[in-house]
Amino acid sequence: MTAAEQVEDLRPRAFAIAYRMLGSVSEAEDVVQESLLRLHQALEGGESIASPPAYLSTIVTRLAIDELRSARVRREVYVGEWLPEPLLTTGEDDPAAQVEIADSLSVGFLVLLESLSPEQRAAFLLREVFDYPYDRIAEIIGKSEAASRQLVSRARRQVDERRPRFETSREQADRLAERFFAAVGEGDLGGLESLLAEDVGLHGDGGGKVPALARPVSGRSRVARTIAAWVRASTRVGATLRRVQVNGAPGAEYLDPEGRVIGVMSIEIRGGRIQAVRSVVNPDKLGHLGPLADVNALLRIRRGAEPDG
Repeated sequence: MTAAEQVEDLRPRAFAIAYRMLGSVSEAEDVVQESLLRLHQALEGGESIASPPAYLSTIVTRLAIDELRSARVRREVYVGEWLPEPLLTTGEDDPAAQVEIADSLSVGFLVLLESLSPEQRAAFLLREVFDYPYDRIAEIIGKSEAASRQLVSRARRQVDERRPRFETSREQADRLAERFFAAVGEGDLGGLESLLAEDVGLHGDGGGKVPALARPVSGRSRVARTIAAWVRASTRVGATLRRVQVNGAPGAEYLDPEGRVIGVMSIEIRGGRIQAVRSVVNPDKLGHLGPLADVNALLRIRRGAEPDG
């Protein structure tokens, strides 16, 4: 196997780490590309590398920590609520398929990780998701083993305090998602309300590029009414929903009449109810999914179709 082939085989694992660290497909791909280049140059230069996977994981994690620090500064001036970039997953095609704990890919989990410092996030993911020993974690993040254990412990405590306690089986989640998206497609307000948790949250990310929720909406009735209003607006411009798997969980793409992507919706199901609905319409976060719709043009069409007054 050539150095190039050896390096390329490590891409999925590198992406799995980078995406969970950053919550961004584009930023993760940049980090992975730079890391693979450095590994390839080292191998081609004759550098003695006992374990290329370990070498690459170290580079990816360190670059991701640096990138996350910069990203935190950018997110302080982000317009509206920041949500992770959606990753459409299909099992075998999942770039993170080698990772055994699927829940670590969920949008809800990535949102929880935003409360951690870059070093906490790295130590927590390396230990809890990728099962690295503490001595390796310490080497990767440049801390002592004792400090690494402390970082993981504090991060685990923060995540556990905020993580929902009631799980739902995959079969139950799929059935609930089927009913939810059917109700969404029909604009069935009563059907929507019956599926939502009492304290459900609705979150939107337009990044200031296209209209989106200015702030999260909470409560079963308010969330159902808001979603129903979205459906009515979408119907006027011929938009449709296509069911997809978003970060390993049920979701849907909104598509314009030409099949171009308007946005992506994901749902979080806990305890037999929908706990959160998250919608990403920021075009900067959707380019990796295919051709994008011109949302502002669609809105002009909708306004033109509405009767005066």
